[in-house]
Amino acid sequence: MKATSFSGLWLSLCISVMAVLILSGCSQTSTKDHLYQQLGSSAGIEKIVDGLLVEIEQDPQIVHHFRDTDIPRFRKLLIEQLCELSGGPCKYTGASMQESHTGFKITQADFDNLVRHLMKVMTAQNIPIAAQNQLLGMLAPMYGDVVYR
Repeated sequence: MKATSFSGLWLSLCISVMAVLILSGCSQTSTKDHLYQQLGSSAGIEKIVDGLLVEIEQDPQIVHHFRDTDIPRFRKLLIEQLCELSGGPCKYTGASMQESHTGFKITQADFDNLVRHLMKVMTAQNIPIAAQNQLLGMLAPMYGDVVYR
C-alpha cells in the first residue's frame, strides 16, 4: 500500500512540476507579448520612436550624433528593434549596436540623455512604469556596445 501511495504521490509531483514548467514557458512568452501590447503594438511603438526623434532633435547635447544619419532609415530600424525586443512580430534588420555606433564617441551622459528622453516619451504616452522598466531592462545590455570607452 505504501509503494502505491508513494508512486501516486511521485506521479502527482511530476505532473505538477511539468505543469509549472510549461506554464512558466508560456508566461515568459506572453509577458514579452504583453509588453508589445502595453507599448501600444505597432502604432504605439511608432509613436514612441517619433516622440523620441523630436526629443533628440531638440537636445543640443546629442543631436550632433545624428547629423549624418538617414533619419527615415534610423526610424524604421528603431521601430523594428523595439518591436522585436518587446515580443512583437518584427525582425530587426539593422547592424549590431557595436557596428552602428562605432566612431560616434557616445558618452555615458549622451546615453543617459537618450534614455531620459525615451522615458519622457513613454510617460507622455501613458506607458505603465512596469512596461517602461521592462523595455529599459531589455535595452540596458546594449550600453557596452553603444558607449565609447
